[in-house]
Amino acid sequence: MPLHTPEYRQFLVLLKELRTKQNISQVELAGRLKTTQQYVSRCESGQRRLDAIELDHWCEALDVSGAEFFGRIREIRQTPSLEK
Repeated sequence: MPLHTPEYRQFLVLLKELRTKQNISQVELAGRLKTTQQYVSRCESGQRRLDAIELDHWCEALDVSGAEFFGRIREIRQTPSLEK
């Protein structure tokens, strides 16, 4: 059984995409989150799962609303080509 579902893998892609599209490094995001680059890396790679509060901090650090983030997640989940 795979460690992560296709939906969760897409969630991870979105997490990283939000950061990289703004040209923000893992080190810079870590500073904004008051944590380490290793934490950011582990979250983006799926080695560590984010809880709702952590995700809210992540979105705030990237100046993305929770509604926007979850809207993007909903679009991803409703994509017919996403393997389930």
